[in-house]
Amino acid sequence: MPESRITARPTLAPDAGSAPTSPSGYPSSVPTGDDIPAILAWCVEVGRTAPRVGDGSIAAVWELLAGAAHRNVATARVLEPHLDALGILAQTGTDLNSERDPWALRSLGVDDRSSWGVFAAEGPGMRVEAREDASGWTLDGTKPWCSLAADVSHALVTAFVGDERRLFAVSLAAEGVSPHHGPWVARGLPGIVSAPVDFTRAAAVPVGDVGWYLRRPGFAWGGMSVAACWWGGAVGLRDALAEAAAAEHADQVAFVHLGRVDTALWAARAVLSEAADLVDRRADVDMRLLAERVRTITVDAATLTLAEADAALGPRPLVADEQYARRVADLHLYLRQHHGLRDAARLGRLVLESEDAQ
Repeated sequence: MPESRITARPTLAPDAGSAPTSPSGYPSSVPTGDDIPAILAWCVEVGRTAPRVGDGSIAAVWELLAGAAHRNVATARVLEPHLDALGILAQTGTDLNSERDPWALRSLGVDDRSSWGVFAAEGPGMRVEAREDASGWTLDGTKPWCSLAADVSHALVTAFVGDERRLFAVSLAAEGVSPHHGPWVARGLPGIVSAPVDFTRAAAVPVGDVGWYLRRPGFAWGGMSVAACWWGGAVGLRDALAEAAAAEHADQVAFVHLGRVDTALWAARAVLSEAADLVDRRADVDMRLLAERVRTITVDAATLTLAEADAALGPRPLVADEQYARRVADLHLYLRQHHGLRDAARLGRLVLESEDAQ
């Protein structure tokens, strides 16, 4: 594997060179392994200078995410929600590198050293309610699938205000915030615990108006940012297939596996690149449909890559190569953020409803 740095190798730009580069302003070394405090510290440092989702630089954001995933899937899994949160805050006029704080986030101890999660999942029997009184807003209830809630300092959390949802910022060290520590028996992404959080009159600050979080175009952009991570992680498996195909004893079948994977990942790269251009140009397209297409194409390419790597390389790297085995396990779990047939059904409905379906 190459040195621990973000490189131009897994690039979304078709005319980029192949020499290692370190994008200006970003630290070059990418944390590997499961040292979550070290990964979070790196993500915070990167976040200070990284472009924001929504400022016309989404191609650069996706390059950064794909490059991080190419080196370590777990690092990208932590970086993506941190950058997503910073982009969401920027879309509301907040800049943690300046004095722009229209939603009074600093009352929660927020600054440019904060690490962020985005907790927007819903689950059966779990609901978070937001209420306002003379002392301000508080949250009550349980939120499922809160990644790294015991590790990050702050989070953006969706909560119900009546029948609609609104986004709130919370300090995860505050009184009334109780992250669960499991169950989490995952073999992939073992250090990135995604468990419920209980809120009991926990102080919160609204971010954006009621319903804004789900209506904004950036909601779709964030879903595609995850796809950029999937793609970068899968490119790392293509590297292993290329190494095997280049071996002296390789046969035609090794070339078949590499060719199938290269084609699928090249197609996904082209889709991500076009989507980035559409987003950055603010093209008049249905962003929901675009996001579903991008995620479906990318998850299919990554899933095929996992299957071809299994068939081509057999069990040996899964039991004898720590880095390879970890990448396979991490990527397999990460891909479960795509909900298979349910997401395909949603895409089908959007195709019928959207004027951009052709």
